[in-house]
Amino acid sequence: MRITIVAVGRAKAGPANDLYDFYAGRLSDRLLSSLQLKEVEERRSLPPAALKAREGELLLAAVPQGAQLVGLDAGGRPLDSEAFAKWLENLRDSGLQELAFVIGGAEGLSDEVKARADRLLSLGAMTWPHLLVRGLLAEQLYRAQSILSGHPYHRG
Repeated sequence: MRITIVAVGRAKAGPANDLYDFYAGRLSDRLLSSLQLKEVEERRSLPPAALKAREGELLLAAVPQGAQLVGLDAGGRPLDSEAFAKWLENLRDSGLQELAFVIGGAEGLSDEVKARADRLLSLGAMTWPHLLVRGLLAEQLYRAQSILSGHPYHRG
């Protein structure tokens, strides 16, 4: 299963980017065949509603054709790590080829992205910086891999 993370904003060198790289680099092909990060960015200064809509268009355009789409959104369903791992395992074992996670910008996900999403997932009730969410998601993908392989990294 190929996983693509499509995110608003361009990460610069620094701790948030290092966190993503660290966990993305620890993933093996036991859970997925590849992990790709696609960054999108609207450079024009737009009013918040217009920016949110434009970022939604850019996110959807970057999602691989035929991918199951998961929107990361505060209003989404929270899963604990074990449930997240089991959900990924079920997707993989069902033969899903493409899975895409989308991360919005400061204004969140547009209504169009939410409507297109096959699932809305929350990383919890707290608000996280969108550049940090990439690393949090990569860590949870690595944790899911550890859970599914029985590796001791995950200790509930």
